[in-house]
Amino acid sequence: MSDRSADEVSIRELIDRTTDAWTRNDADAYAAEFAVDADYVVFDGTRLHGRDAIRDLHAQLFRTLLYGTRLEGGIESVRFLTDDIALVHATGAVLFAWQQGTPKRRLSRNTWVLRRTPVGWEVQAFHNTRVRPVPSDGRSLELFGRFVQWRTRRAAVHRPQPSRPVLVRP
Repeated sequence: MSDRSADEVSIRELIDRTTDAWTRNDADAYAAEFAVDADYVVFDGTRLHGRDAIRDLHAQLFRTLLYGTRLEGGIESVRFLTDDIALVHATGAVLFAWQQGTPKRRLSRNTWVLRRTPVGWEVQAFHNTRVRPVPSDGRSLELFGRFVQWRTRRAAVHRPQPSRPVLVRP
């Protein structure tokens, strides 16, 4: 692969256009950056297929639940899988007009798959998920681990044994 700086600038501009379209609550402009047959997974797991479905959902949301919202966030990385396919990881949050900063539980991480076309880069797939790290401090991890083990042992009593052994440590 060759120098990718111009491609990376184009990709960042594309994502900036989606952010700007969102802030203007412009579903047509937002969806225009996606391929006609793009896949889109919303943070709640809803899966959309196609630019029209992406536009229609966002038009409804911008008129109702997401009226007046804006996006905040940024690109974490751009990686070129081939000359014409890029993988982008970014963070983002939807903020309502009255909010000044990203609420702790609203931060999302998203994955974008972009493809170069004769007219520029377009989004082929987008997946968004909330950032909810698993507890990593000793006490929380230990308590949750004990709960999982207890539930696993309890479930094993009430269901047929699996066909292959499952290792459950006390």
